Amino acid sequence: MVFSSSIFLLFFLPIVLFIYFISEKRYKNYILLLASIVFYSWGAPKFIFVIIATTFLDFILVSRLYKSTNKRARKVLLILSVSVNLGLLFYFKYCNFFIENTNALLGCFNTGPVKMLDVILPIGISFYTFETITYVVDVYRGVHKPLEKFLDYLLYILFFPKLIAGPIARYHEISDQLTNRNENIDTKINGLFRFIIGLSKKVLIANVLAEQADYIFGLPLEDITTNHAWSGALLYTFQIYFDFSGYSDMAIGLALLFGFKLPENFNNPYISQSITEFWRRWHMTLGNWMKNYLYIPLGGNKVNSKLRLYFNLSLVFIISGFWHGAAWTFIIWGAYHGLFLIMERLFLLNVYKKIGKLFSTALTFLFVLIGWVFFRADSFSQAILFIKKMFRFHFTGQLVFLFEEKLIWILGLAFISCFIWANTAAEKFQQKLLFNSPGLLSTFFKSTLGIVLFIICLGSIIGSNFNPFIYFRF
Repeated sequence: MVFSSSIFLLFFLPIVLFIYFISEKRYKNYILLLASIVFYSWGAPKFIFVIIATTFLDFILVSRLYKSTNKRARKVLLILSVSVNLGLLFYFKYCNFFIENTNALLGCFNTGPVKMLDVILPIGISFYTFETITYVVDVYRGVHKPLEKFLDYLLYILFFPKLIAGPIARYHEISDQLTNRNENIDTKINGLFRFIIGLSKKVLIANVLAEQADYIFGLPLEDITTNHAWSGALLYTFQIYFDFSGYSDMAIGLALLFGFKLPENFNNPYISQSITEFWRRWHMTLGNWMKNYLYIPLGGNKVNSKLRLYFNLSLVFIISGFWHGAAWTFIIWGAYHGLFLIMERLFLLNVYKKIGKLFSTALTFLFVLIGWVFFRADSFSQAILFIKKMFRFHFTGQLVFLFEEKLIWILGLAFISCFIWANTAAEKFQQKLLFNSPGLLSTFFKSTLGIVLFIICLGSIIGSNFNPFIYFRF
């Protein structure tokens, strides 16, 4: 079940909200937990039992870790918990990747292949795994004590607004809200409006761009022209932002309806003036996770040599790429961004300062766009061909996306929506619209705009069978 589906919007969400709002406070967590189990079981009924079982094991291990005063025992319990969760992720997501690459290596020696496993990737497993790890690590570090009730911990893991694609909520960021949260009408108004804004991003922009982007990336390699390459890369660059940030907006908005405050996940990333800044604005919860649970434990910036610093950066971004998917294209995409972070520390940041804000923003956007080709391509050879075609500059006739007038308007809207926030006044307006407590005029404006956008989105969803979501496969 996805947020941008008619069954979620017309049946699941209204029923859950109604039952939740009329229930006594002591029952609200149980209602959310039951709703979350139903939500996940809708798409993965078998794997829900795996999640519940491993979550229960985690709860027991972490409870014992917290009570133990023996340093060695605590470390053993930490390693055991992390190993179980990473083992689960490895089996479902990466096992066949390693078998496939092992078979390629064995083929060089004329050795028979290893049989591939019949494994179905459970949706949201990457996000689920990272959150279980934050629980045990936060308790181990003494950042926060563990939860007393298993069902509260299960709700933290399964809470349906964030379950499928985040934002990644670190345990200490949300733990207190599980047992004590304030709910008021202002947060509910902001939450509903935020949800509709995210729904509009996904349905009215991302889906429209996705159809043409999928067509271009699905073309035979020999038919790809410079026109196709540039238009496909540009369309996908905007598609993935509006698809993923839209989903994050919907998740944050839904959580607010139930009194939860999830961490922000995007902050206008395409106005960044460097790749370093881009990663402070793009998928921020993943960046924070990688920083706190991988980069800093490796030594972070506090290392004895620049070579070790560059190694840490490279490793973190290679792992970040691999986290997104079991394919070499994702690994290369991560390494590509890691390389730019190293180059920025070496000399690129000085170049950006000299060329000014406008050109550094344009150059950073170009670097990001090229990176997305690796992320989207089905193979490394397709990505390389796309990039080669892009820089041959042999245009023939119109660009592909200009053939349809609707696409021109949507692409223009996407461009404005991404870059207008570079203006300070516009960015302040955005912050006020999304985060300030609504007054009477603001409530009327949000309600009116929300109703109009919701009706348009619902009509688009009902009238189309095309409703993909990029991050479901991660």
